[in-house]
Amino acid sequence: MDVEECKLLVRSFVEDVINNRNLDAAGDYVAVDMVELVPFPGQGPGIDGLKDVLRGLFAAFPDMHWTIDEQIGESGKVLTRFTWTGTHEGMFFGAPATGRKVTVWGMVIDLVENGRIKDTRILMDAFGLMQQIAA
Repeated sequence: MDVEECKLLVRSFVEDVINNRNLDAAGDYVAVDMVELVPFPGQGPGIDGLKDVLRGLFAAFPDMHWTIDEQIGESGKVLTRFTWTGTHEGMFFGAPATGRKVTVWGMVIDLVENGRIKDTRILMDAFGLMQQIAA
């Protein structure tokens, strides 16, 4: 895949799997044995671990919506700068629902191999998120 196709793959994953809550489609974008290089606390391996993390986020922030602000690509790697918004309506890392609206920024670097995201490294403003929900 060329760089533009890799960027499109990542954008399509965000829209289809995250924004449309279509976890069944994750395998269309992510390798079964994908590796999260900076996993969430307790995140299991592979695509199943990713789906578990997303289920937890969807439960805590049911209206979560991701916006891609910028993408840079090179040799099968895509850096995506994003913002996501949502309302804290469920338990999140020990913090009970507050009903507060949050805005979270971050970046993710994805390596695309054989038409799928093979490894990923997400850097997100977790501290800012926890401040917004007053945890």
